[in-house]
Amino acid sequence: MIVDTLANHALYPLGPAWERAVAFLQGLDADTPEGRYAIDGDAIFAIVMRYDTASPESGQFESHRDYVDIQSVLEGAEGFECDDAALLDVAVPYDATRDAAFYGRSVPGHYRVDVAPGSFVLLYPHDAHLAGLIVGGTTRSVKKVVVKVRRTLLG
Repeated sequence: MIVDTLANHALYPLGPAWERAVAFLQGLDADTPEGRYAIDGDAIFAIVMRYDTASPESGQFESHRDYVDIQSVLEGAEGFECDDAALLDVAVPYDATRDAAFYGRSVPGHYRVDVAPGSFVLLYPHDAHLAGLIVGGTTRSVKKVVVKVRRTLLG
């Protein structure tokens, strides 16, 4: 897991796919319509969404095998809990059509970060993550984007 600001993206020499994903992210704002955006077919794409944050007890960790997630908030703020997927109990086995496995949350993740506009969280396949968490004790609406990049494209 990498957490940083988009302004620092050049500190991570992850290759052309990374640069394309960051360029896409830098072109978004809170007025960007929700939906799916093709950046490079199924190799790199993004999903812009809005939802209300929730307590961590109501969620499950997830991880992916084929794609790396780059998640960034466009409006509001949300918390993330993260842990090593190998340390968690599988609740729903990996499904290749969804590129996702889900894990029970019996204890908080080893890492907790809060993300606001201008920052990102980069999640690799071993990074089980639970996003959309309440920040500051109050449920609020958040608008965010998840950029999916085939893991084989990142350096």
